[in-house]
Amino acid sequence: MAREILRTKTFASDAANFILTKARESFAQRDQFRIALSGGNTPRSVYTEMTKRNLPWQKFLFTFGDERCVPPENAESNFRMAKEALFQPAAIPDSSILRMRGEIDPGLAAKEYQAELDTLAAKRDEKVYEHDLILLGLGDDGHTASLFPGTEALSETEHRVIANYVSKLNSWRLTFTFPLIFAARAVCFLIGANKDPKLIERVFSGDPALPAARVDQNAQSVTWIIEQKS
Repeated sequence: MAREILRTKTFASDAANFILTKARESFAQRDQFRIALSGGNTPRSVYTEMTKRNLPWQKFLFTFGDERCVPPENAESNFRMAKEALFQPAAIPDSSILRMRGEIDPGLAAKEYQAELDTLAAKRDEKVYEHDLILLGLGDDGHTASLFPGTEALSETEHRVIANYVSKLNSWRLTFTFPLIFAARAVCFLIGANKDPKLIERVFSGDPALPAARVDQNAQSVTWIIEQKS
């Protein structure tokens, strides 16, 4: 694992620049950029910043690292946030977007999404779909994507996308599992200014109770972009 840390007061701009640098590298090597988006509020400003750039959106393939089990028009939907902040303003073609169907049975939705990724992987002779970049967040309990502490998804070794029941939320989530995240060429944690620095240090120290720490220690390449208060 190679960890890079960028602490910045120009969070949205620096994060967008990082993503676009990765995109250009991928265009040069594979003529496509496979990026998994993160939900929540922190990435919204980054997505908005990306819409200001002139990019070949048809060469992007957007997936989602996790999704709430709600319809796409629901306020809690990660897809809805990305649509409002990025997809619609940038007029990104539907062919560049692979949405998790949070509105159907969670188990079926997870199998469907994994099957779609497996089909794309097979076209490149990949055993597991290889993202060029996966964007991730960090929850106050140390979760990332929808890999929450104490949930069954943490022990999954075969499936790449699963339905994960989160008892403290009394709800199902769709999520990438560790095998899919570890297969990515790079991951990037987007961290807002209000995140507890002690939690971040626990992740960096490899606290086994925190799912984000497992990603930090085992992903191929890890970048942390941490917003600093002005």
